[in-house]
Amino acid sequence: MPSGLAALLDDIATITKVAAASVDDVAAAAGKASSKAAGVVIDDTAVTPQYVTGFTPDRELPIIWRIAKGSLFNKIVIILPVALLLSLFLPWAITPLLMLGGAYLCFEGAEKVIEKLSPHEEETLAEEVAEMTSAEHEQVMVKGAVRTDFILSAEIMAIALNEVKQLAETSVWLEAATLAVVAVAITIAVYGVVGLIVKMDDIGLHMAKRENGGSQAIGRAMVRGMPKLLAALSTIGTAAMLWVGGQIIIHGFGIHPAEYVGLHEGALAWFVDAALCGVFGLALGAIIVWVHHKVAGAKGH
Repeated sequence: MPSGLAALLDDIATITKVAAASVDDVAAAAGKASSKAAGVVIDDTAVTPQYVTGFTPDRELPIIWRIAKGSLFNKIVIILPVALLLSLFLPWAITPLLMLGGAYLCFEGAEKVIEKLSPHEEETLAEEVAEMTSAEHEQVMVKGAVRTDFILSAEIMAIALNEVKQLAETSVWLEAATLAVVAVAITIAVYGVVGLIVKMDDIGLHMAKRENGGSQAIGRAMVRGMPKLLAALSTIGTAAMLWVGGQIIIHGFGIHPAEYVGLHEGALAWFVDAALCGVFGLALGAIIVWVHHKVAGAKGH
């Protein structure tokens, strides 16, 4: 009996060591993968606030929570298993599917640019308030945010999967666990920051009511600065859609624009690559918007 118990304890110790090593492997792989996807994560953070802007303060956090749940569903339930299956059986299909998603980002970004540049009738304050407070408008914005998040999440998960596959020793279970950790961590990070951004004016208002003069000054500055910050994020978010969408497509063809002007690395190469990809994304998106409106108009008749 003692020898049997000792053997059992040895087996448990061995299993524990293997499990601990696996956890370390997952954590290390997730950290490396997340760092590689940082650029797209920042874009995701910049894009999302525009879907929440304009709602009453009591609806902002619930809307962010709904989008965050949709984002996590995208990553865990849809993208993760599909990415693993494609990686195992149809690895060649990953890039074309990402490029298709990139085209959608170009379409959405170009549509936002055209909408801002096109003349439109000014709504009265009462009409704007009625629209912003309607359940239908909220549902439309949440669905739009989750659709956009799906493309950005697919790019993030593809980058993460590619990084994991470069490890010396890997398995489908390590890949699945790493992608799950990346999905949860990035979703918490992105929507935590988005929640902080959209509630910054409320935090500033609270600080402005304090007796401390320094807190009051900071609070008033935050309240005054938030509309400008949200407007800037809206512009950055639209640019991010065009840049990421164009980059996914151009890089999918194996083309790196900065290299054609003699730039291979560094901040200038990144900026040139981003700018050219963004211009391409806007041009492609404008074409897709035109075709979409033509087809929709034809169906309307």
